[in-house]
Amino acid sequence: MSELPPLRVGVIGCGRIAQVAHLPAATKATGVELVGVCDASPRLAAAVGRRYGVPGTTTVDTLLDLDLDLVVVATPDRFHLEHASKALESGRHVLVEKPLASTLMECRELTALAHRKGCKLQVGAMKRHDPGIRFAHDALDRIGPIRSVSCWYRVMSALRPPTEATLFPDVIVDPDVRAHEATFKADRERYLLVTHGVHVFDGLRYLAGDLGSISARVANVGADYTWHGRGELVASGGLASFEISANVHADWSEGFDIFGELGALKVRSWFPFYRRASLASLFVEASCEETTPYFGDADPYELQLEAFVASIRGDTRPNPDGVEGGAAVAMVEATADSSAGAGRVVAL
Repeated sequence: MSELPPLRVGVIGCGRIAQVAHLPAATKATGVELVGVCDASPRLAAAVGRRYGVPGTTTVDTLLDLDLDLVVVATPDRFHLEHASKALESGRHVLVEKPLASTLMECRELTALAHRKGCKLQVGAMKRHDPGIRFAHDALDRIGPIRSVSCWYRVMSALRPPTEATLFPDVIVDPDVRAHEATFKADRERYLLVTHGVHVFDGLRYLAGDLGSISARVANVGADYTWHGRGELVASGGLASFEISANVHADWSEGFDIFGELGALKVRSWFPFYRRASLASLFVEASCEETTPYFGDADPYELQLEAFVASIRGDTRPNPDGVEGGAAVAMVEATADSSAGAGRVVAL
């Protein structure tokens, strides 16, 4: 790919996730060139554009007037359908920050549009491109049919702000935008489940397969919420359980324990902005050997963008594509429905 001209990238949305993840990735990833940014806030568009030495526009249409090959959509999820649709209609390939869209129906609409336009549509489930998680995925055949899987995603509380202050670049803020966005996060139960649930459920599907149904409960104390749920794996008939907690008053904790007929996999993931590969271990019962590879530091945002470039260049299926992005949103919706119904079983 390095011998080919880089694909020209435009980023829609200049907020926090764009500044700390997608824009740095666009400057480091092989095979791409950042050529423009867009944000409805003139302050953010101008300041971020100056920082990266590219035009900063305030409308999506103006950004799409640039010579672009692909677009990264990094706006709040309520805008994903609108912004990704415009980019796809213009014939650009699109990488959308998770979740793909606000609802399963919107996900299906975007997936169908990408198919009609002949464009690639990838969801920003960057953890799939973590080398440790890729190792676990590639080793699944060695542990046989899955009998039991447990996964958890526990977001730290008091430790998160100082950790982010240490790791993040200087983030440009528009106070008016921040105040406006806070109103959409006031429904904390919905916001937390959507924001963190799509990571859990995409990872669960990637490492264990589809669930036939979900039964879940939610509890909260003050601003802290936790969801616990379970379901049956379609492929093997095994059982899966998950936990999503935001926040926990401890350090970040995230991982998978997967037990198959022939062995087991263990995955432990770090706070994403450490840019450190997950620690993954494979145990094979027949040889009684455990393998734990080390990958060094890894930026999953950079790796997912490079994977998208490879998908475009090679005309292969994006990882994950719109169908898989919709499946994660369907699991979020099922969890919300089940927990609202005191744990009733919701079919997927």
